[in-house]
Amino acid sequence: MKTIMDGNTACSTMAYLFSEFASIYPITPSSPMASNIDALNSKDNYNLFHDKVKVVEMESEAGAAGAMHGALLSGSLATTFTASQGLLLMIPNMYKMAGECLPGVIHVASRTVATHALSIFGDHSDIYATRQTGFCMLCSNNPEEAYHLAAIAHLSAIKGSLPFLHFFDGFRTSHELNVVNTLDEGLLLSLIDEKSLKEFQARALNVGKSIQYGMSETEDIYFQSVEARSDLYNKMPDIVNHYMEKMNQIAHTDYKPFEYFGASDATNVIVAMGSICDTIKLVVKEEIKKGKKIGLISVHLYRPFSKEYLWKVLPDTVKKIAVLDRTKESGSLGEPLYLDILASLKGKEIEIVGGRYGLSSKNTSPKDIYAVYQMLETNPKNNFTIGIIDDVNHTSLESVDYDISLPVTEMQIYGFGSDGMVSASKDIMHILGEEYYVQGYFEYDSKKSGGVTISHLR
Repeated sequence: MKTIMDGNTACSTMAYLFSEFASIYPITPSSPMASNIDALNSKDNYNLFHDKVKVVEMESEAGAAGAMHGALLSGSLATTFTASQGLLLMIPNMYKMAGECLPGVIHVASRTVATHALSIFGDHSDIYATRQTGFCMLCSNNPEEAYHLAAIAHLSAIKGSLPFLHFFDGFRTSHELNVVNTLDEGLLLSLIDEKSLKEFQARALNVGKSIQYGMSETEDIYFQSVEARSDLYNKMPDIVNHYMEKMNQIAHTDYKPFEYFGASDATNVIVAMGSICDTIKLVVKEEIKKGKKIGLISVHLYRPFSKEYLWKVLPDTVKKIAVLDRTKESGSLGEPLYLDILASLKGKEIEIVGGRYGLSSKNTSPKDIYAVYQMLETNPKNNFTIGIIDDVNHTSLESVDYDISLPVTEMQIYGFGSDGMVSASKDIMHILGEEYYVQGYFEYDSKKSGGVTISHLR
């Protein structure tokens, strides 16, 4: 059924179906996910197991992660929702959940981590900070993907006995209204691996169980215990791919751990993840009409990082790659995704450069993407930036004149925070969405109430 919803609503609606316990604590821009979970519960909605989800609001994000951890140890399927510093407060419990092979899922509306200043806006600095925890990581690019991949995260966690972090771009995806084709709950229930679910429940802490958690180990056994989990991570890419294929069958999509879009004989390719991929696709589609041999690899499964699935979609003709990261890892030789691609393609005769974009929701337009492809074609440059003018370190690519004309009706509505204009704009989208394809993106001021808001409607 076609429904108009934003990324937060799409993700949390699906998460509710797969959860028995949800611990919540609000933080921008993930708060609407927790609110939706609470609203679904209060309206007597049921999960796939025909039970109401137990929803508990904790005192902090650390408490939410601790409650989630405890619920998983008791044999309940548990989830939570967060962003930015809230996710960082969950890290100690994330290590425990991964080490104990518990199938929980954390859904993240990815947001800037405060450094020299606080920012409520989006980039990937928070999710990159958790990549050593052992959580598997799955990325969605738009609201409908947030709905589908939320299901894939829960299904894969149960089947593979490992926790997942499912993330999408804060504000750009979390608050974007778009058309989402919802799925039949009976079909979703049929996808759950009952054997794996029962094995998880059998591992629950309970009176009379011959099982222990939270032990202290010394050098004689700790190393071996860590290595013993490797087999679970080695199997996970195939499990995720399996559920992506199942989702493709019921939702008529084409998900893969790495998705390729572009010319079959492309020589220049961009690798990225998140909402920027939809912008890159616009440029690729436009330039292929002109005979350009370019493409995009969109990363969905970021952890475990599978070079085998990357190789499957990478055209043999590729000579140059630009990797776009939405973070700045100060002091590193390169940003995280760039280093992963570099390691995965070691030994191949491909020139690989890395660059940064979109920190704190800095807008990245088609002309910025075109500049990356131009740079690859004429003079590959490592450690570049797009979307800004860097007059200090001179890392930014030169701006180019480039525009794409879309066959859509577009409008911008300006307002002030709390004046009702964003809500009115959303109502316009819901009404028009009954007959037309619609997309709405809402630009907020960090001052919130009284700050300028801009509704971008298509």
